Amino acid sequence: MFELSGLGALILLVLDVWALISIVGSSASTGRKVLWSLLVIVLPLVGFIIWLVAGPSSSSARAGR
Repeated sequence: MFELSGLGALILLVLDVWALISIVGSSASTGRKVLWSLLVIVLPLVGFIIWLVAGPSSSSARAGR
């Protein structure tokens, strides 16, 4: 795999914290919040990308269409 260091790691940390704050503040059920949070914490880069594409906010936005 690869290793993030320096500025890249700092940017990833900020993005992950932003994702976690968004997850906690979302209207998703508690179970979904826990699962999304664990995904972002355990797999920081991949979890963030998956959350960005298919996270709780994107599913509620699709339901509004």
